[in-house]
Amino acid sequence: MPGQIGYYSLANVWLGVKITLIGEILHIDRGKGDNMRKIVNKSRLGDGLWEYELEAPLVAEASDPGQFVILRLHERGERIPLTIADKSLEKGTITIVVQSAGKSTIELNRDFSEGGEIHDLVGPLGNPSEIDNYGRVTVIGGGVGIALIYPVARALQEAGNHVISIIGAQSEDKLFYQDKIDEVSDEVVVTTDDGSVGRKGYTSDAFKDVLKTKKVNKSWAIGPVMMMKVCQEVAEEFDTELIVSLNTIMVDGTGMCGGCRVEVNGEARFACVDGPEFPGSAVNFDLLVQRTEIYEEEEQCALEVYLEDESK
Repeated sequence: MPGQIGYYSLANVWLGVKITLIGEILHIDRGKGDNMRKIVNKSRLGDGLWEYELEAPLVAEASDPGQFVILRLHERGERIPLTIADKSLEKGTITIVVQSAGKSTIELNRDFSEGGEIHDLVGPLGNPSEIDNYGRVTVIGGGVGIALIYPVARALQEAGNHVISIIGAQSEDKLFYQDKIDEVSDEVVVTTDDGSVGRKGYTSDAFKDVLKTKKVNKSWAIGPVMMMKVCQEVAEEFDTELIVSLNTIMVDGTGMCGGCRVEVNGEARFACVDGPEFPGSAVNFDLLVQRTEIYEEEEQCALEVYLEDESK
């Protein structure tokens, strides 16, 4: 069930207190032994892109498309929100895709190997995607958002939809999951900014071309904020519904810190507990862009300190 949580850390006491208070509706698992989560498999997908299969049987059992986990690499590590890209009930694992962007993601991709362990992991968090048989749907994944859109596309196809997938990246060496997307789609359009593979241009351009020739009942877009903003502008032009995922601005993932506060339909909402998916037409993207820049200075400082320590 979507509300079930497998809780794998003893370190975040404040979060544990919150979960205990609502324990009647949550299943709590504090793990075994030292509570570390094993990296079952680690695979390179492209330039700065790595796929991890993590031991997390309760999360695998409880999760649905669109939900995410929060992990910490070590006791002093920051909380990293990562959408669940896949799961295996047989193996008791979940799959995440991590792009080297800031200090923590670079540290994970550089310093953590297959067979190693991360400090703790909690999930599934957030509300799952609303899956139904809508008819013809479009799913759009940009950059690491390709991994996030994959489980949604699969669930939509299993529900009987005609799925048109649009995936894009800066260049061929940053494009991944093409085979996986093919398997869960009726039509696939590939774009790259530089034209190194597929059509040259952006996912929003391909989205517009699809809407020019086909009636689409509902669409999803997951990727960089500016990509989702432009895709929403395209959706408005053709009067069609677009769902966007605002997972990029989360911090604690439980609604306690307010760091992921966004404006939806003119009211404050938390991306982590009210989302992460919202109708794109309801999101104040201009304010969202500003909020994604709030901690840029601190993030750059943390990265510089980490790289300096690594070079010693």
